[in-house]
Amino acid sequence: MTKLSVNLNAVAQLRNRRDLPWPSVTGMARIVIEAGAEGVTVHPRPDERHVRRSDVYDLAKLLAEEAPEVEFNIEGYPTEDFIALIEAVDPEQVTLVPDDPGQATSDHGWDFVGKGNFLTDVVGRLKGAGRRVSLFCDPDAGEVGVAAARATGADRVELYTGPYGACHDDPAQAEVELMVLAQTAKAARAAGLGVNAGHDLTLANLPAFQAAVPGVDEVSIGHGITADALIYGFADAVRQYKAALGAAG
Repeated sequence: MTKLSVNLNAVAQLRNRRDLPWPSVTGMARIVIEAGAEGVTVHPRPDERHVRRSDVYDLAKLLAEEAPEVEFNIEGYPTEDFIALIEAVDPEQVTLVPDDPGQATSDHGWDFVGKGNFLTDVVGRLKGAGRRVSLFCDPDAGEVGVAAARATGADRVELYTGPYGACHDDPAQAEVELMVLAQTAKAARAAGLGVNAGHDLTLANLPAFQAAVPGVDEVSIGHGITADALIYGFADAVRQYKAALGAAG
């Protein structure tokens, strides 16, 4: 069954609007874990506009002491500072994204062919301690792209599902995007890569994604689940997302 990793960046962004300690990122992590989330994801950016470096250390301590079975997934562009943070915190999974520091959010995958040598060196450094490395992947990367991703030594790719999520009012285009995602996922598995997914997945579009793209190991969801948490509460939102994942599983 596909695991759910809850991205807490939106929680941190809300906290950062005021010089106050709430909502607590670690407190929200406890809630989503108790509700059944199998992972916690953060994407610390250099300007700390969302998750701060201190949050990363606090979450690592929380998971190690209170929930060692829950995976910690840290996303980011592999600068030397980011790699040093990974080496200090030692999460179970690192997801490398090709973000410019100023981007509002991730919006494209790696050019695996053009950046292959660069990524190979980085992946080798990060896997040295036994961590799993996932690479953010365009939905239409296809066989050539995922073969190049596999050649870097990565363990998984994370399918960028933003174009599919943008089709909330266009069912016909959503079917096209699902077909593209399914083809890339199939190629990734054939190449020996695990498959993660994330970006703009919601309670409404997750069941169709699960049905069309079987065998996904993990989804990382932040904005959608946080928006639903405003309505249902975070614990119930997590339970509903887990139910949506299981409906087609």
